[in-house]
Amino acid sequence: MKTRIQELRKAHKLSQEELAMAVGVTRQTIISLEREKYTASLVLAYKIARFFGVMIEDVFDFSDVEDI
Repeated sequence: MKTRIQELRKAHKLSQEELAMAVGVTRQTIISLEREKYTASLVLAYKIARFFGVMIEDVFDFSDVEDI
């Protein structure tokens, strides 16, 4: 799943570690999200979006998700 996490993090001048601490995950999780090797849980997606003050859809691109 594509994300704008790295773009938002850099715009806010945050390190991966700082973002990780703010949303309660490890730096490795942020790295994996930014590299699109990990899909965030709904709770984590919400925490990240809320941290940046945007909607989940502004952080995560759901266009690749198949309809159920």
